[in-house]
Amino acid sequence: MSNDTIKLQAEARTKFGKGAARQIRREHKIPAVMYGHGADPVHITLVGHDAMMALKNPNALLTIVLDGDEQMALAKDVQRDPIKPVIEHIDLVVVRKGEKVTVDVPVHLEGEAAPETVVTVDHATLQLEAEATNIPEAVTVSVEGLEAGTQILAGAVELPAGATLVTDAEALVVNVTQQISAEALEAELAEAEAEAGIEHEESDAEAEAAAEGEGEAAEGEATEGDEAKSEDA
Repeated sequence: MSNDTIKLQAEARTKFGKGAARQIRREHKIPAVMYGHGADPVHITLVGHDAMMALKNPNALLTIVLDGDEQMALAKDVQRDPIKPVIEHIDLVVVRKGEKVTVDVPVHLEGEAAPETVVTVDHATLQLEAEATNIPEAVTVSVEGLEAGTQILAGAVELPAGATLVTDAEALVVNVTQQISAEALEAELAEAEAEAGIEHEESDAEAEAAAEGEGEAAEGEATEGDEAKSEDA
């Protein structure tokens, strides 16, 4: 956990619409809106590079500096370009010291499970309630030595001090299963394809191998026939 905040310089925004937003982004800035605690929404722009670096941690506590005033905030929604590595818009929610907030915190695994097992993470994040100024960066779950058949539910995960679980306590977080062999996997795939009626076309190599096999078989039969004639003679 960290009580540190990241300062971001902001400018008031008075122009709106798609055209204005495109112009802001051409200036390497990001349009944003800040709201919360009953105050009117405040439309601002942020320096693009600084904001992108700050939001590498989705739960980063930000200090927005606007006209000399500072306001703590969390990124509530970050809209990203589906193709380019660009943030298009940010929704910021105002928070205050001592206030409880609900956030999604990533699950990190540590350790190695027992040999020939597969560890699956069913919940990559857990929803927690924590103080706005003391949000956990991650929740650590140890899988050291766990055998196949082990399941870890959300309620069994050890949480950082001051955090409480919001996610359903019965939600499956980590599942440890027996590793399947390549032969068994291939057999399962073949069975599934057969049930689905999927037929594979014979490749050129397979056709050639089959033809060679048939040719060798025919040659063998011919040789046996010649030997039989020789014996009769």
